[in-house]
Formats: sequence, structure tokens, C-alpha cells
Amino acid sequence: MAMTGNGTSIVFGTSGWTGSIISISGTSQSREALEDTHLGITGEKTYVPDDLIEPGEFDIEFYWDQSAGTFPPITAVAETITLSFKLKTGESTQATLAGSGFATESEGPTTTNSELMTGTMTIQWDGKTGPTYTAGS
Repeated sequence: MAMTGNGTSIVFGTSGWTGSIISISGTSQSREALEDTHLGITGEKTYVPDDLIEPGEFDIEFYWDQSAGTFPPITAVAETITLSFKLKTGESTQATLAGSGFATESEGPTTTNSELMTGTMTIQWDGKTGPTYTAGS
């Protein structure tokens, strides 16, 4: 059964950045298709998968509240970042996506009359540790 995102959290292991998270986009990973077509092939080109995978990135949107934390860690080195997802309504069962990564972009605060200020940050997984998904029990 599909769940809402309520109960999802993100932890930055070194910088300790915190924020009231509004949304976290999914991590998009990819790998190239390498063409291996040769002269003996007729009809369609042929491909094999690249050995290397692009570890991906994701975006977070948060309420801009300086009392809740520091400015987003755009200058921080790669650190362990852990996303925890609640799997069952009313239970503490969680799955995690964790790895090392760093901020590549930070924007904020966005200000509008009669609306809470928000900011955004893009996180790049560095591919040196994870990201690894662990299913909850």
C-alpha cells in the first residue's frame, strides 16, 4: 500500500544541518548504454550497459528558520546523509537510504507576502559510500 511522506527525516552526519523539511525528491540514478554495434550486425544497433553508475542527486525544500539550524552546508565536505522513511501508518518501522554526499546548490530564502519563507538545496551523492537502501522490518 502506498504511503504518504509524513514521518520522513534527513540527517546530515557531520555538519549537523537541520531544517523543517517540506519535500524531498527521489534520487535519480543512471548508467550509460555503450554501443557495441559492429559491421557484422544488420538491422538495429546493439548496446551493453556501462559498468559505472551515476550515483545521482536529490533536492530538498525546507522552511527557512534560522533558529532551527544553520545556513545550508553548501561549503561542507562530503558527509554521511541518511534519509529515513516511515513504512507503516502508526508504526515506527522505517527504511533508510544512506550514503556520503554534499550540497551542490542552495537557494533561499524565498519570500512572499503572507507565506512562510522557504529554501531549497540539491544534494549530490558522491558514490564513494552508497547510496544504499535498507528496507525496514
